[in-house]
Amino acid sequence: MFGIGPLELVVIAIVAVLVFGPERLPEFARTAGNLLRQVRRMVSNAQNDLRSELGPEFADLELQDLNPRNFVRKHLLEGADDFDDDKPVSTDFADAPQRLPAGAKPPYDPEST
Repeated sequence: MFGIGPLELVVIAIVAVLVFGPERLPEFARTAGNLLRQVRRMVSNAQNDLRSELGPEFADLELQDLNPRNFVRKHLLEGADDFDDDKPVSTDFADAPQRLPAGAKPPYDPEST
């Protein structure tokens, strides 16, 4: 959760008790919970509005998909994990183009340039 470990949470809790006092701390916790709930509801409504405006083609749209790294992973590299590393690589080069003899000119097509 946000890169905060258990020790940091304990320190934050101790500082909160010292700053706000044990009497007002439950009120601040309740207010923070309500604020977090409202932010989550706003984000959910924004996602639903975005999906409805974009149409049925983007019904499975997630906000994480808009991150460029996730976009590349999802759309460009989605088949990259299908390779089997244990499978031996073929060394059959029968279909490979043959090398030209020394001093021979490569084929040239004057209409291609």
